[in-house]
Amino acid sequence: MTSTDVQNEAEDSGPSGYAAARLRLLTEGAQSGPPRRAALAELTDDWLAGLFDAAVGATEGGLSGVCLVAVGGYGRGELSPRSDLDLLLLHDGGDLDAVAALADRLWYPVWDLGLALDHSVRTPAEARRTAGEDLKVQLGLLDARHLAGDRGLSAGLRTAVLADWRNQAPKRLPELQELCAERAERQGELQFLLEPDLKEARGGLRDATALRAVAASWLADAPREGLAEARRRLLDVRDALHLTTGRATDRLSLQEQDQVAAELGLLDADTLLRQVYEAARLISYASDVTWREVGRVLRSRAVRPRLRQMARRVVAGDGRAVTERSPLAEGVVEQDGEVVLARAARPERDPVLPLRAAAAAAQAGLPLSLHAVRRLAATVRPMATPWPAEAREQLVTLLGSGRPTVEVWEALEAEGLVTRLLPDWERVRCRPQRNAVHVWTVDRHLIETAVRASEFTRRVSRPDLLLVAALLHDIGKGWPGDHSVAGEIIARDVAGRIGFDRADAAVLATLVRHHLLLVETATRRDLEDPATVRSVAEAVGTQSTLELLHALTEADALATGPAAWSSWRGSLVAELVRRVSAVLAGDFPDEPEPAGAPSAEQERLAVEAFRTGGLVLALRAQTEPPATEPGEAAGEPEPLGVELVIAVPDQPGVLPSVAGVLAVHRLTVRTAELRALELPDGVDEGSVLLLNWRVAAEYGSLPQAARLRTDLVRALDGSLDISARLAERDAAYPRRRGVVAPPPRVTVAPAASRHATVIEVRAQDAPGLLFRIGRALEDAKVRVRSAHVSTLGANAVDAFYVTGPAGLPLPAEEAASVARRLEEALRA
Repeated sequence: MTSTDVQNEAEDSGPSGYAAARLRLLTEGAQSGPPRRAALAELTDDWLAGLFDAAVGATEGGLSGVCLVAVGGYGRGELSPRSDLDLLLLHDGGDLDAVAALADRLWYPVWDLGLALDHSVRTPAEARRTAGEDLKVQLGLLDARHLAGDRGLSAGLRTAVLADWRNQAPKRLPELQELCAERAERQGELQFLLEPDLKEARGGLRDATALRAVAASWLADAPREGLAEARRRLLDVRDALHLTTGRATDRLSLQEQDQVAAELGLLDADTLLRQVYEAARLISYASDVTWREVGRVLRSRAVRPRLRQMARRVVAGDGRAVTERSPLAEGVVEQDGEVVLARAARPERDPVLPLRAAAAAAQAGLPLSLHAVRRLAATVRPMATPWPAEAREQLVTLLGSGRPTVEVWEALEAEGLVTRLLPDWERVRCRPQRNAVHVWTVDRHLIETAVRASEFTRRVSRPDLLLVAALLHDIGKGWPGDHSVAGEIIARDVAGRIGFDRADAAVLATLVRHHLLLVETATRRDLEDPATVRSVAEAVGTQSTLELLHALTEADALATGPAAWSSWRGSLVAELVRRVSAVLAGDFPDEPEPAGAPSAEQERLAVEAFRTGGLVLALRAQTEPPATEPGEAAGEPEPLGVELVIAVPDQPGVLPSVAGVLAVHRLTVRTAELRALELPDGVDEGSVLLLNWRVAAEYGSLPQAARLRTDLVRALDGSLDISARLAERDAAYPRRRGVVAPPPRVTVAPAASRHATVIEVRAQDAPGLLFRIGRALEDAKVRVRSAHVSTLGANAVDAFYVTGPAGLPLPAEEAASVARRLEEALRA
């Protein structure tokens, strides 16, 4: 059925015919995208015009001086399947009773069909006055489109509204910019969100509409190349979202992304997100450029003409007035607060010019002019391989410029210059990261890591290698398999291509291959075990590489998100680095340090537990200094939760008992360590288990220490049925449905220790998870000699050092069997 047939059906059958025609239009596969939106708008136009004509005809004596106007998205002819109908009934102020009756005859049929309606009834003067008071009304009227009735009335309003907008632009545009900024602060950036709002988030449809409004002011204009296509892509996704959910929603939820991708004929949800991110990035960049131009024009207008001429112009030798330009680098100057190309610059002869201009802009903290970037993209010739030394130095300068690097890099990327310089960048560009810990796409995370690494360049002897490693450390995420392994190969190739020698390329490859090594080892391995430290030393190789890896580790974690770094993790990594450095220097002992260097309090608790034969515990608040930007004064310490230290004579069942009691009391375990502690000299021989936990209440306050101790004692002697208590709680408070988490994974870490078998667990964090793990290990008849538990966002990452009853590591087959049984228990 063609769109003409659909319209005929609607006209023949009235409202019910419109509903049937609308349904047919939305469900037939022949039309989608802009043609379907236009057809739906046209179909709705005809139906509403028919309603209007019938309603006017039913009015006694007829009614003149009235018309129906579409505004907002409907005014632009962009009707998504569940879009509101934005309508204005415009009248000349005549017979108000007749106008009210006309409105009822229009609105009620719309409501009867279950369509969302945003309506108003106003005279032209009222409409202009309301627009002057409410910016959102003003924006809607800029897209006013006549539907039915007195065409002169609607044309007059549209002319007056556009004139008002242009006359008031110096006042209204800053108001619009502030509105966009507030919305971005509230909704986040569309190009990085895993569940973005296609309309409200920065770079979404609202921002695209704002750019149209700026263009309508005649004060400035947005970069148009690709903007219409980006807007069309977001509208297509919203259409598919409406059709798959059956709801008027703009939120692209995780559970709906596969269906939306299928509706659009895309490979998978990641492909969908990447296209959304690319569109949002283009709109965001266009917004940045446009608002910068608006600010420049408004500042220029604010200066009196004579002062403006004195401030912004000088006179050339021939008497011509020329704009003042300040040199920044060879072929690069500053003009009007932007970095532009010098008049003598020849990009076609100077392949290093894009990097030189970018580095100069970032160092000066200024944006790259849109015109300059586009000229570079259109005319610059390819870089020689390997790059000349200047090009490599300019790249390092750009990466080391701190926060301004982000905006400059985005300008290069918007015109395709980054992928021309670094072809491997294409695979990570706009690539989503489906991990709650990460707050950025892969490419933006790499730039954020370079920004963070720029703060650490004074800590290392080769800051150039640190910055390039920061840029490349996750470059392998665009390839199948372990991204560190793939990234090592890519990093070595890129390093050679950009002019590093073989030795430096080898260091960069090592940094990329092992960029997770320090934090994973520090938080999941026993640092008292010489095998742990020795394995890291063998992987790193040299003191200088260790120094670089330490800085890269911190920069990577800080750039990942708030959940990836803390003072606790930083101290563990620093301790590991100290021990590895000692091994590389040749003065590290072959056996573990005696007693694991317990603190005085831990030793006191251990002795008391041994002498009393019972459990002792200590609770204390734990804080860390708040994170600050360089140069800022530190504020008040931030709470980390409560540190719970427990000492108990070595016996079976301690780990599940303690974990279970904490779960019963609704205490979230942030980190946990368990180890067997030998008693100090002068005390009878024996072993005490020492557990060090950092916990926080899910809600409410923490329980009293005495109550915790009572329940722990009962759990250890078997009089407290933890499984039953947890089952009762789960039954009383069923968990809400949410994102389906990937299944847990349990593995045996090969050759991680000479003293024990290391079982690694990665799972979705949940109440009682550690209790279930501990119970499963007890059921497997293994002894937990030490444990290292950490929570990263919604993910639990735990390592357990276990032995058999005789205190020896498990045979390979038995270890694999234990891991398999534990994984099955967690999946159940």
